[in-house]
Amino acid sequence: MVTFTSTLDSRPTGLGVDDAARQARELARSAAEANGVCTSPIVRAVHDRETGVSHLVPIPCGSTRESKCKGCADKARRLRMHQCREGWHRDVEPDLPPAPEKTPDEDDDEPENDGPAPDRAVRSTRRLPDVPDLPKQDMNPGTIGRTFTDPKTGQRFRPSMFLTLTLGSYGRIKPGTGVPTNPDRYDYRTAALDALMFSRVVDRFMQNLRRCAGYNVQYFAAVEPQRRLAPHLHAAIRGTIPRAIVKQVAAATYFAAWWPSCTDADVVYSDRAEPPVWDEDTLSYRDPHTGRALPTWKEATARLEDPAHVVRLGKQVDVKGLLGGTPDSDRAVRYLCKYLTKSIASTYAAPGDDSADDVPASDYDRHIDRLHAHVRVLPCGPSCANWLRYGVQPKNPTPGLQPGACLSPAHDRENLGLGGRRVLVSRGWSGKTLTQHRADRAAVVRQALEAAGIEHDDADRLSTTQETADGRARYVWREPEAGTYTYAAVITASLQEQLRRRGQYDAAKQALGASPPGPVDNRSATAATPAAPAA
Repeated sequence: MVTFTSTLDSRPTGLGVDDAARQARELARSAAEANGVCTSPIVRAVHDRETGVSHLVPIPCGSTRESKCKGCADKARRLRMHQCREGWHRDVEPDLPPAPEKTPDEDDDEPENDGPAPDRAVRSTRRLPDVPDLPKQDMNPGTIGRTFTDPKTGQRFRPSMFLTLTLGSYGRIKPGTGVPTNPDRYDYRTAALDALMFSRVVDRFMQNLRRCAGYNVQYFAAVEPQRRLAPHLHAAIRGTIPRAIVKQVAAATYFAAWWPSCTDADVVYSDRAEPPVWDEDTLSYRDPHTGRALPTWKEATARLEDPAHVVRLGKQVDVKGLLGGTPDSDRAVRYLCKYLTKSIASTYAAPGDDSADDVPASDYDRHIDRLHAHVRVLPCGPSCANWLRYGVQPKNPTPGLQPGACLSPAHDRENLGLGGRRVLVSRGWSGKTLTQHRADRAAVVRQALEAAGIEHDDADRLSTTQETADGRARYVWREPEAGTYTYAAVITASLQEQLRRRGQYDAAKQALGASPPGPVDNRSATAATPAAPAA
């Protein structure tokens, strides 16, 4: 843990001093970014009651966005890469965490049970008539998939898959540009609803895939927008499934939103209209003119005959078989994680790329604006504040909601419906949480230092659990006083500590004669690396 002391120069500041401080700040930031050090640390003061000495401790911000902190974002990306590798090509079953209790989801097209009330909503469990049936397969509780034997050599292999799923078309797109040929005919409303519900249809696909694959399929997936702004999914799948089955499951997967109608014709409170008011006595929203309570979510969904929207996957389904430890597998891991440090907006393939030089930037911006105009006002879920726009109270309403102003990041222009998790990891992928993977990486460094006889820092040396002789906490953490440090001093101390630790670890590896296996080197937990089968 980095600790340092620093005081500001108390002399009067002038233009020259300000320029020097600004240059020192920029130099410190550049050096930190070049060496993977946090550039936006949270500084805390720690007072030692036994010695009377106070320390300033910079704590890494932990951001996963490169635009906010390149060092922390890169560490988060590499941690995800290790998590992906460790769970992908396993040949032994992981220790599965306990299954969470299942809670009813009113978005599902399953029978609802809201109690003994006679007017409760009960919906048919039959699949939509225009959707093909799912193939049936006996279920095996295992997660590592099948093995195959090369008839020529007798060698056994356990391949896995790299899968890409997309959404359907909303209109013709100019080749290589992402811009609609005719924006007036492009179905922006459907594109917005599909993006807002994309995570739900992905969950359905994975559920269906498990039922049809014959084993407990595990996955590590990343969500990204395509050039046309529609989201798509890249997924590492443990084990192998026939391509025909995967494509059949994709064609048979859908998500039906049993929500009230939310078309333009259903708008009750537009942006210019006076919004509904909150009634503290009844804990509900009322019309500002008549005082009548708006229909509750249960009332609005009690007698639905058809879903408000159905999301289906597109016909383009790409499946590639891979073996662990091969260059193709390593490239797939890097491809899965390459955009995780960027915001959704920064992954748009905007004009300026080689394939889109003939499209003006204004055309692409207008394409984004048209899609965002729908994403902003359409509901993202049953609890979305945007339901007030359509004269319906959201599920579990709270005061302060405004129609067309839901606070979910899914409605932001930079997200375009993808405001949730960028990484989707199944519970049984590696048998570990991300925190446990992070602890594994630290443990590998600690073990290497101990084996080389190098003293390492005690992670708990400033812990609040340590006590003085009289039973009080030895270390007191608090906000530092204003004017006790500079940004350049914080970054310089963090940089020095980073270089010292890196030097210790390099020395430990050199003393041990080889790079120790483990998470720090981003090696997979797969014990054996199978060779490619003979042609």
